[in-house]
Parts: sequence; C-alpha cells; structure tokens
Amino acid sequence: MTRSPTLVDGLSERGNAGPNRWGWLAAAVWLFYLSSPLNAVLDQQGTTQIAGLATLALFAAAYLGFFGWVRRTGLSGGLAPWTRIAYLAGMLVLALALIPSAGQTALTCFVYIAAVAMMALDVRVAVPLVVVLLAGVELSMRVVPGWTTDNTYGFAIFLGALAVFGLRRAIQRSVELAKTRADMAELAVQEERNRFARDLHDILGHSLTVITVKAELAGRLIAANPDRASAEVADVESLARAALADVRAAVAGYRELSLAGELVSARAALKAAGIKAELPTSVDEVPEENRELFAWVVREGVTNVVRHSGAQHCTIQLGARHIEVLDDGKGPTPGASGHGLMGLRERADQAGASVQVGQAPGGGFRLAVEVGPVEVGA
Repeated sequence: MTRSPTLVDGLSERGNAGPNRWGWLAAAVWLFYLSSPLNAVLDQQGTTQIAGLATLALFAAAYLGFFGWVRRTGLSGGLAPWTRIAYLAGMLVLALALIPSAGQTALTCFVYIAAVAMMALDVRVAVPLVVVLLAGVELSMRVVPGWTTDNTYGFAIFLGALAVFGLRRAIQRSVELAKTRADMAELAVQEERNRFARDLHDILGHSLTVITVKAELAGRLIAANPDRASAEVADVESLARAALADVRAAVAGYRELSLAGELVSARAALKAAGIKAELPTSVDEVPEENRELFAWVVREGVTNVVRHSGAQHCTIQLGARHIEVLDDGKGPTPGASGHGLMGLRERADQAGASVQVGQAPGGGFRLAVEVGPVEVGA
C-alpha cells in the first residue's frame, strides 16, 4: 500500500528541509496560546511553580525544536517514522507532567501535539492519533475531580489538526505540479532533440545512401571501365558537398533564431506547462539587428520559467531597444548563474547590450536586456 506523503516529506521534495526565517516566526506565534497554562503555573508557589515553569519551557522548546530538527535533517532523507513517534511521545510526557502545576489548562498542550502529529506522521496514523487525543481530553475533563467541561480544548485540537491537514494537502499538490512541470520541460527538450535528429536524418539519409551506392559502383568499375568509375567518383564528390551544405544550413537554422518563431514556441511551452502567458503579438517595432538577440532572451527566459520558477504567470514586454521576461514564481536564487545566462551575457556584450537579472516588481524573476546605454534611473 502506498504511503501518503507527510508535510515534512512535501517540504523536502520541494527543496525546503523545513521552515525558513519566516517559518520560525509563524511557528513561534502559536506559542501565545500557552499563556493560559503559564498563568496557572504562576499562581502556584514554591517547587510546584518552578517545576511547572521548567516543564512548560521544555514543552515550548520541544515544539520549536521540531521545526529545527526538520530543517537540519530534512534534505538528508527526513526523519525516520519511529523517531517522529518517539518525539511526539516525549511531547506527550511533558504535557502530562505539566498537569500537577497547571491543572486543566495543561490540556492546551495537546493542541500542539495534534498539530505536530499531522505534520510528521502518515495521515493514516496521524488521524487516529488526533482522535485519541481529542477523546482523551474530552474524557479527562469529565472524570478528573475539579475539572470542568470546556469544549474549547476539543475544538482547538480539531481545528489545529484540520488546518495542518489542509496545509499538507496543498503542499502535496504543489509537489505534484512541480514534478509535472519538470516532466513537461524534459519532454519539450526531448522533442526538440528528436526534431533536430529527424531533420538530420531527412537531410542525410538519402544523400548518404546514394553516395554509398555510387562509391561501391565506382570501386567495381575502376578496373573494367575507368572513365565510368571516374564519373561516379565525381558524382560522389558532388553529392557529398551538397550534403555538407544541407547540414550547415540545418545547423545555421537551428542556431540563428527567429524572434517571431521563439514567441510562438514560448507560447506553446508555457501553455504545456500550465503557465498563463502574456506575450507580444507583433515584432514589427523591433529593428532587424536586435531580433536575434531578443529571440535568445525569449528562449532563455521562458526555459527558466518553465523549468525552475514554479510560476503561474509569465509576461514578455517588448520594445525597439529592450525586452523583459517576468514571472510570479519563487524569484532569483542568490548567486545562481547558469550556462544559459552566461551565454546570453556574451551575446549581449557582442551586441552592445546590457543584461539585468533580479526580482520582478511584484515578486518572481525578471530577465531584461536593453540595447545601447542604460538610461539613468531606468
């Protein structure tokens, strides 16, 4: 039976071992709800108060420590199932140890345990565990002397578990979408390779076959009919030169791009990847000398959008001297510079153009090329 991915697994597959700087802040904010057991502990005296404060501090550290643990070990394979269960068991022990000093308010800790369980465990294990926690909380309020029935504890456990379940489903869909996009990009590359291979086969197949036949015939005629053999050799030379010219023309057509053709290909690639595209419908305003460079910008920019950005929307803005490729994806990776961008910078330098790479105004990635001197304030 296939195991459903946990939220931790989803983060690892997306390339995030765990929460980043803002993830820590989001996790720490929820510690606000421990103020209730904290107030109850502060009402105690002596060793009871000291033990309660120490236990509450350890529980909060365990909750935040889980995210640090995930961040440190996620990329190396994640946490083993038994270690996750043991971690949850430790949190449960701390929550039970808090009851003597915090009383009924210690049940707040079960909300955190339920949330961490939904993050760390397979859903088929996490859901029954949450049900057991919920039932245990509801039952304890009815059987422990001095405790009162308060439905807010059970509701908080249910709501917290449901929120994390929704988050893990969203991340799972994001992982699946990223894999689909990567597969589509790989298929597009493979299709282009196949197309070029078909072109070479069509160009060379007939010519090489005829050359082979004529060379064999010339070999047999050298002794019997030297004049005919000489004519066949001349034909072989002519066919070879024609085939070489055809290959050169094919390679030239493969390397010298058309801006209009690249925009058409970009629209098809973005559509195949499920990315909404806003592209120019005309290249008339672009001077002829700038079109090949701008075609390379379109190819490099759209390739990065499809392969790496995780974007939902891509826009290409075109002018006589400038072009921009923008998306709403995850934005630029600091220090990253692939071979495609290096090659684009070399072409831009040859054309007297400048390349700008950075974050788009609304987030995401921006690739821009401008021919000629960059205006101040641009």
